[in-house]
Amino acid sequence: MNRKIFYFILFIIPLSVYSQETAFYNFLADTATKHAIVSFYIADSENGRCIFGYNSGKSITPASVMKLVTSSIALELLGPEYVFTTTIGYTGELNINSGKLTGDIVITGGGDPTLGSKEFTDHYGNFIEKWTDGIKNAGIRKIEGRIITDDSYFDYQPIPAKWLWEDIGNYYGAGAYGLSVYDNTYEIHYLTSSDSLNHIVTGVYPEECLIDLEDRLTVYGTKDEGYVFTAPYSDKGWIEGSIPADKDDFVLKASVPDPPLLMARMIDKKLRAAKIRIKGQPSTVRIEGSINMPVKMIARINSPPLKDIIEVLNHESVNLYAEHLLKELGKVYKDSGTTSAGIEVIKEFLESIGIPGKGFFIEDGSGLSRSNAINTENMVELLIYLKKNSKYFDEFYSTLPEAGKEGTLKDYFKDNIFESRLTAKSGSMNRVRSYAGYLQTVSGKELAFCIIVNNFTGPSRNIVTYIEDILKETILTK
Repeated sequence: MNRKIFYFILFIIPLSVYSQETAFYNFLADTATKHAIVSFYIADSENGRCIFGYNSGKSITPASVMKLVTSSIALELLGPEYVFTTTIGYTGELNINSGKLTGDIVITGGGDPTLGSKEFTDHYGNFIEKWTDGIKNAGIRKIEGRIITDDSYFDYQPIPAKWLWEDIGNYYGAGAYGLSVYDNTYEIHYLTSSDSLNHIVTGVYPEECLIDLEDRLTVYGTKDEGYVFTAPYSDKGWIEGSIPADKDDFVLKASVPDPPLLMARMIDKKLRAAKIRIKGQPSTVRIEGSINMPVKMIARINSPPLKDIIEVLNHESVNLYAEHLLKELGKVYKDSGTTSAGIEVIKEFLESIGIPGKGFFIEDGSGLSRSNAINTENMVELLIYLKKNSKYFDEFYSTLPEAGKEGTLKDYFKDNIFESRLTAKSGSMNRVRSYAGYLQTVSGKELAFCIIVNNFTGPSRNIVTYIEDILKETILTK
């Protein structure tokens, strides 16, 4: 073949392909993607046939689209009605006549990610009040020991090793503990003025979250750019960045460094207020060592069913819930409540359904680590497997936000063409935007898709607009 003709053919083949995908080609031609990595794969969800692919075998950072992997496999392996259990009881001997307990009150965690969560207030109610009543009804009036929380259900490394330092002190970087409570989040309330240095702390909630934070904040503009820097199990740290001016009640949310200890303090305070005398100070099994005595149960509380937890996880993109589910998979299937054990379970599941693990680089369950990497083709293969083979597919599908209506998609995909045609999980972090889910074309085809963009330049809103155009064109033409 003439060499010039050969080069010409190589040059025109991509253009002929892209000409059938106008919106996608326009996206690639924009200066925003000049230095970016773009991966896109879309396939017929009935037969798996590839409709379109671009860099679909490249493994790149997925952000929160990773939650689809964790949540779907947790649902497959644990089942939609699976629940987590937290118990409260006591050790030692109780003298019913005097009400004296020669032992400890023990709250035993069972890995529940939602205990006390604002997302499930109707389910839990005032559970601390109920526990207090349960202790009083058991006849306990004096505790010779202490309030201790048993947080040994998971390991004592609540934060995945590859998370960024700037994330772990803030609410979205809360770690997964054997006993978590209130989304492992506390609030710092501020009164701010237009003065760049003038801000007053008006409250910390829960009050029992005792952390010594050096204040390096300034007051500026309208955006929340305040960051809390603390490490797990620490009682010191600092806050820096800026918070909005002229706010009567601005709330900065941070991650609780030691949720089990917070729980012990809250129960201790509540019991003392109820006139129950306690000799020792609140503590945890991590601090004190294992409990070598039988625990007599006073009360137990179950979490909402897993399907409800995953619905909130995928609608609101809750990192904490995903990390708990990852550790729970490790606990159930490897007898090890660790991130690494959970990752092993996920990789084994993927291999078992024919998806090679070499394309998945997994460091956590939520996608918060920038070291995660997946490829869009494998992600779509997982989505198709679920649709065709999962007995829990309806439950899984219901956890995905509807375009323009729910969760992280509420303010996007507002065009009428997307209504009742697109459900997906979004992912976002600095210079990363991703979407994965299902869509239906006007011709009636059911498709699964995944698109991930890394290291784009310019506003993220522009990237999302292009993605909207690409999926709109797909709905109209396929």
